[in-house]
Amino acid sequence: MKSGGRPPTVHVIGAGLAGLSAAVTLAARGVRIEISEAAMQAGGRCRSYLDPVLDMTIDNGNHLVLAGNRATFAYLKSIGAEDRLVGPKEATFPFVDVAEGRRWTVRPNAGPLPWWLLDPSRRVPDARLGEYLAIAALLPRGPDRRIDEAIACRGAVWDRLLGPFLLAALNTDPAIGSTELAGAVIRKTLAKGGRACLPRVASPSLSAAFVDPSLAYLRAHGASLRLGQRLRALEVGGGTVSALELGDERRQLAGADAVILATPPWIAAELMPGLTVPNRFSPIVNGHFRIAPPAGARPMVGVIGGTAQWVFAFDDRLSVTVSDADDLVDDDRDSLARRFWREIAIVHRLPPEMPPWQIVKERRATFAATPEQNARRPGARTVAGNLFLAGDWTATGLPATIEGAIQSGAKAADLVLKSHRVA
Repeated sequence: MKSGGRPPTVHVIGAGLAGLSAAVTLAARGVRIEISEAAMQAGGRCRSYLDPVLDMTIDNGNHLVLAGNRATFAYLKSIGAEDRLVGPKEATFPFVDVAEGRRWTVRPNAGPLPWWLLDPSRRVPDARLGEYLAIAALLPRGPDRRIDEAIACRGAVWDRLLGPFLLAALNTDPAIGSTELAGAVIRKTLAKGGRACLPRVASPSLSAAFVDPSLAYLRAHGASLRLGQRLRALEVGGGTVSALELGDERRQLAGADAVILATPPWIAAELMPGLTVPNRFSPIVNGHFRIAPPAGARPMVGVIGGTAQWVFAFDDRLSVTVSDADDLVDDDRDSLARRFWREIAIVHRLPPEMPPWQIVKERRATFAATPEQNARRPGARTVAGNLFLAGDWTATGLPATIEGAIQSGAKAADLVLKSHRVA
């Protein structure tokens, strides 16, 4: 289908993972793509950069992928980056209680039948078997409500496994989190057994895994990427987007052109008056320490009884992640670093002397994954027939995760292909 003497173009606005996922899906079908990104770097919140303080490349945050995240692995396969996620061969989740000094490892068996619950060496210490029923109680689909309205948010399983797991997945106090979103995560991972729970982290960096191979793929397929180009306005008339104001330029759209808006929700709301989007957000605080981890360090350790929640071990650094960090995001960076390092030193049995460090705060890391905010998430279609939405904040059925972002981009691209006939 031709339009105006040239093939139709899909304008992807935003080069975070949702936008890149949409572009890759379309490029694989031979669609002409133009990507515009307001920042001077692609990747959005999934990015890496050379930190001048540490003099090394670090990620803006620590993002965990589980083997059950099928959209993520499909995306990586399409851009030739399947080998960029690494992790153990068995689903193991070590924990350390830094207040009590107690250590344990949760080890689900590979298949969906949870016989691991019968083995005390594999499960949460001091937990009664009946407490694990809370996991099953979140599986059925039903009206969305707060998690504390569906299960008792207390006990050893909650404190030492389910609560920390859901806090990381939702980036929201899990007690007030959405049962719909919690259930979706559990159905993809814990409910399917250890094979679906294999933890994976990007190596050597987020950009090396998710962004750089994507950009190389898109260049090879003729897509254009323009950085530092903010979309200032959408011109809508007759039920379609007719023009884009990008930077100082006005881009007229031809009849068969389409737009995928893959911006943060507050930007989308500015560009589309009347659009309902999530409007409460949760911060994440990360600490990075330039030190090689000790021999045998586990790639990821859960922290109980402290400020840190997870400690990640990379080849050249140790990193801490704190989700739903409202209580920390305004704290002094030096005091945060010292608190984090005290707990890292306990986890990995290291000397108290703190190595060079960096604190990274993401104030609006994700939407707050409550039932109220979940209800505000729009679908991919819009009132404009040639305009589609993508982003982990859209109605993906998942929390704001890498999996949700990639899934949203693929869905928007599929809608363009099916309903707008650009290929």
